[in-house]
Amino acid sequence: MLSVEDRAIIKSTVPLLESGGEALITHFYRMMLSEYPQVRPLFNQAHQASGDQPRALANGVLMYARHIDQLDQLGDLVAKIINKHVALQILPEHYPIVGSCLLRAISEVLGEEIATPAVMNAWGAAYNQLADILIGAEGAIYDQKAQAPGGWRGAREFKLVRREQESAEITSFYFEPVDNGPILAAEPGQYIGMQLFLDGEEIRRNYSLSALSDAGQYRISVKREAGGRASNYLHDQMQVGASIQLFPPAGEFTLADSDKPLVLISGGVGITPTLPMLEAALASQRPVHFIHCARNGGVHAFRDWVDGLAARHPQLKRFYCYAEDDGVSPVADKVGLLSQEQLAEWLPQERDLDAYFLGPKAFMAAIKRHLKALGVPEKQSRYEFFGPAAALE
Repeated sequence: MLSVEDRAIIKSTVPLLESGGEALITHFYRMMLSEYPQVRPLFNQAHQASGDQPRALANGVLMYARHIDQLDQLGDLVAKIINKHVALQILPEHYPIVGSCLLRAISEVLGEEIATPAVMNAWGAAYNQLADILIGAEGAIYDQKAQAPGGWRGAREFKLVRREQESAEITSFYFEPVDNGPILAAEPGQYIGMQLFLDGEEIRRNYSLSALSDAGQYRISVKREAGGRASNYLHDQMQVGASIQLFPPAGEFTLADSDKPLVLISGGVGITPTLPMLEAALASQRPVHFIHCARNGGVHAFRDWVDGLAARHPQLKRFYCYAEDDGVSPVADKVGLLSQEQLAEWLPQERDLDAYFLGPKAFMAAIKRHLKALGVPEKQSRYEFFGPAAALE
């Protein structure tokens, strides 16, 4: 428990974090990843290079400092962090490394005049408090997943039993456990952690599950990313019969029980977690509006599958929007970017609905604005980031 004095000191550093938090965190990452190579597999280097990871952590540290008196005001930020950590198998022994590097970064970036012994002691206590919260919550989830039917702890060996091209950019990979045992049931919308060894280097990635896991296998559908080490390995080298280490499914962006109309909105490869959500929703007979946006028909994955569902389930209405017409693929319902006016036509008349949306950041920011303007309750408008979380303003 932080003292009153510690909390006051932490809150006094908020202006410094607002103006220089990203520089501080960038220094922190540079130091930690160079001095502690054992934690490098836990961080996507592409997100480091783009600045997305430092920005996300800087925002998280800032939010923690702002709400140090009322941690419940952090909302679902803590749950998102915990689930990301579980998917990557962050363990208690990683926290002292992060803590020591973070405190060094604060001291070195802010300097002695600002980073006084009192400030450093307060931030040390604040970090230990947060670490205890996360370690406790993550440990409970690890235990729960290990004890659940089909569950396990840590890495488990799977084999690739099938791969299928879904579009010009996306390929699906189907995995079954090598031990032929049952697997942990994943909730619609969850992702799975993957451990790879490429050129002698370990890397870890999270990929959304793109199908329900009730068939005793996990399916991920991966977009080939320019320069993406993991995605290009999977596309070019991962062949049927190869084995891979997977971590149990995780993620809090899941389909909640509800009888309200459901709207699933996706852009590009953001379609992947909406697919098991769609399957689960149709089984419950709730009305579903499925809206997908793609660059063109050539990169639109799962169109035939969704069309087949729409033909068999009258409660499903599907709409497609392409940024461009490639002149070859089947036509979309709309060509151009998805406007607020067009979205209004495709939403159910009743705006007391549940909306889930995923895609590129700019796409999600626009969808969030549109839904709010069209009267969808903000608490019923949910979204997820494939990479580090960011603000959608």
